Amino acid sequence: MPGLFLTFEGPDGAGKSTQAGKLAVALAEHHPLVVREPGGTDLGERIRDLLLHRPQGMSAVAEMYLFMAARAELLETRIKPALAAGRVVIDDRYHDSTVAYQGGGRGVAVDWPPHFPKPDLTILLALPPQDGIGRLERAGKSLDRLDAEPLEFHRGAAATYDRLVKEEPERFLRLDATAEPERIHQQVMERVRKLL
Repeated sequence: MPGLFLTFEGPDGAGKSTQAGKLAVALAEHHPLVVREPGGTDLGERIRDLLLHRPQGMSAVAEMYLFMAARAELLETRIKPALAAGRVVIDDRYHDSTVAYQGGGRGVAVDWPPHFPKPDLTILLALPPQDGIGRLERAGKSLDRLDAEPLEFHRGAAATYDRLVKEEPERFLRLDATAEPERIHQQVMERVRKLL
C-alpha cells in the first residue's frame, strides 16, 4: 500500500500540534510518523533554533532557504522512506507554510521544488491572525521571532493560505479553528478515513 502524507497548516495558536497529536492517536494502528517543521532531524532542529530564536534578523530570502533546507533534510531522511514503506506521515507544517509566510508575509517569490511531494491532504486550521497570537499570549507562551512580527505579516500569510485553498480545493480541508477541538478532530477523521 502506498503511504499517506497528511499535513497541518495555519497560524500559530490555531491548534495544529493538538490536532496532529489527536490524529496520531486515532491512527495508532497504522504506526504513523509524526514530525514538525522546521525540525525532525538534527540538522532541522539546529535550523529551527536559528529561524525561531535568533535574536537578530536575517534576509527574507535566507529565511526562506533555511526553511527549505530543513524540509529537504526531513523529507530525504524520514518522510520519503516512511511513505515508501507504506506508512502514514503526519507533518505539523510543510511547504505551504513557506509559501504563506515567506511568500505572502515577506513578499519573496516561493516556488514548489519538484522533489517536495505534494501532500495527499492538507488540513488548514483557519484563525484570524490576531486571535492566534492572543491564544499564545493567554497560554503564557513566549512569542518566537516570527510570532512577534507585525500583524500585517500574519495577515499576508493568512490571505495566502486562503488563496492556496482556492487553487487546490481537492488537496485542502479548511476548518474553523475556533470550533471545539473534538469537533475539529471529527471533521479531520471524516476526511482521512476516505483516504485510508
